[in-house]
Amino acid sequence: MAKKAKDGPGTPATKALEAAGVPYTARAYSHDPAASSYGAEAAEALGVDPGRVFKTLMVDVATGSGSALCVAVVPVTGSLDLKAAAAAFGAKKAAMADPAAAERRTGYVRGGISPLGQRQPSPTAVDDSALAHPTVLVSGGRRGFDVELSPADLVRLTGAVVTRLRTAD
Repeated sequence: MAKKAKDGPGTPATKALEAAGVPYTARAYSHDPAASSYGAEAAEALGVDPGRVFKTLMVDVATGSGSALCVAVVPVTGSLDLKAAAAAFGAKKAAMADPAAAERRTGYVRGGISPLGQRQPSPTAVDDSALAHPTVLVSGGRRGFDVELSPADLVRLTGAVVTRLRTAD
């Protein structure tokens, strides 16, 4: 994997990877605005096993003093288990975050939210299935652009906890 992406756009995600000296591969593809699933579209367009492509979801978790936005990274082949997400962040409840709030917090647009290089980093959890792969793909910070990196680097850079976040198979 290359440290510097010459064929992809410079995004806050790629800048964070480069600043940390993390090897990654830029994976750009032609985004179809009519696509119903950004992650499934990426897997198909890039010819990658969908189990290696992970979506970044923002969740609103109930805390003792209100609520907080958190990041859940799950495979595109599954759905987020909101109870598991709440537990991962030490909360009793979790709900999907308001898209506008997620965009404001991360600095990215929906469908291009990366767990890396967010405007305001949030507590992050990565589904444990990521560790079964030598590399995984996550959004690189815009629609039609993913970055491929080792799951260990993803976890380290985001300070994530690793736990099962996907619904039962």
